[in-house]
Amino acid sequence: MLLWIGLHLAIGAAGTLLARRYAVARDLLDHPGERRSHQVATPRGGGIAIVAAVLVAVVALAVRDESQRWLLASFGGGLLLVAGIGLLDDHRPLSARLRLAVHGLAGSIFAASVYLATGSPWTALFALALTLVLTNIWNFMDGINGLAASQALLVAGALGWMLGGSWGLLALALAAACAGFLPFNFPSARIFLGDVGSGAIGYALAGLVTIAVMRHATTAAWLLLPLSAFLLDASLTLIMRLLQGERWWTAHTRHAYQCWARRVGHSRVTMAYAGWTALAVGVAVLFQAQGAPAALLASATACVTGTAVWWKLNERSRL
Repeated sequence: MLLWIGLHLAIGAAGTLLARRYAVARDLLDHPGERRSHQVATPRGGGIAIVAAVLVAVVALAVRDESQRWLLASFGGGLLLVAGIGLLDDHRPLSARLRLAVHGLAGSIFAASVYLATGSPWTALFALALTLVLTNIWNFMDGINGLAASQALLVAGALGWMLGGSWGLLALALAAACAGFLPFNFPSARIFLGDVGSGAIGYALAGLVTIAVMRHATTAAWLLLPLSAFLLDASLTLIMRLLQGERWWTAHTRHAYQCWARRVGHSRVTMAYAGWTALAVGVAVLFQAQGAPAALLASATACVTGTAVWWKLNERSRL
């Protein structure tokens, strides 16, 4: 177990270092602007190291676990598509429609495999919807130092604990790779995840949550808690922008985490979000044996509390 974690931690760290050198050499830089939250030009694309680590894990586990081989293969194929379109977008901006189409194709490949494994069209539909949602949410929420990677580390760690087996090891590989990337991105960012990393992380987490749903719906219900920080901020901000008639698919700085970071800095916001999610992970792990009603009650409590916090942060940004 420790060797497995150490290997993917090393791939994440070494891969990020190489990605930074490549980005600097190719002038792949995110420059400050009114739709960005950073103040200096920073290389992007470091998330390719996390993708590489997860793909290594997928191949190793598929070779070892014949019973999960085709499901792992479809997961890996979808991951390659999401990461590939993100990598292209990091080099030259692509249209939102093209990116969404590729995300849909990746989710469909995985969803088809889920259907073949379960025979349930509803579980397959859930897989497709969740891959589209989390792929894009992780992209939307990757706007300040350390936020997206630290949230992924915590959620993937919880998934590793809950799932066990090959998929638990895959979740731990994702968590370890994020840990290897984080020193380059937090507290000061020497490189960003880029679309190649943020989208792929969201897709990977969606796939892992889908496996939890396939195995035990009650366990999966508790995973709403660790995801609550990102789900609430992204969803409420999207609703607000739709109601105000904005072009919701364009870049912006109106998420609660961005409004807060403008006042107190990136590090405090990232740590506060990490604290929320760490507490949520602790509750989910401790009480996962309880029934779905308890999970839904805990999630509803988090939703009400999180919505109040979101509203307060956005209200202060308008003052």
